[in-house]
Amino acid sequence: MSEPSLTAPHQLAYTYKRSLGPVLSRFFTALRDRKILGVKRKDGTVLVPAREYDPDTAESLDELVEVQDTGVVRSWSWVPKPRAQQPLDHPFAYALVQLDGADTTMLHVVDAGSEAQMATGMRVKARWAKETSGAITDFVFVPGE
Repeated sequence: MSEPSLTAPHQLAYTYKRSLGPVLSRFFTALRDRKILGVKRKDGTVLVPAREYDPDTAESLDELVEVQDTGVVRSWSWVPKPRAQQPLDHPFAYALVQLDGADTTMLHVVDAGSEAQMATGMRVKARWAKETSGAITDFVFVPGE
């Protein structure tokens, strides 16, 4: 006979606010203005979303460059039944999108309408919210071009 499992109540909460710093502040301000910024690395490649430090070399980064709000899906996963906390209330894809002008991918939402409309290599473009606030949720990608 096995003993009953021990349980305890737990609430996951983040009771702090993160300060953005100069690079991320400019990245999110640009989203409010319907622009997407990457950051140029010492070797000339562009990381999107912008970061303060190079993930490979740990060098400080601060040269922001605008990239296009269009790009290519490099990989994706379909969400047939979104949960309440997810960004859309209908089926969508999470995708790694390489924006035109960027050398890396960013994880974001593609509102494709159906799984049959999704494909690796497909072109997407940003669909911006009517009112933007400087949040990553100011846009989703949709099939395009």
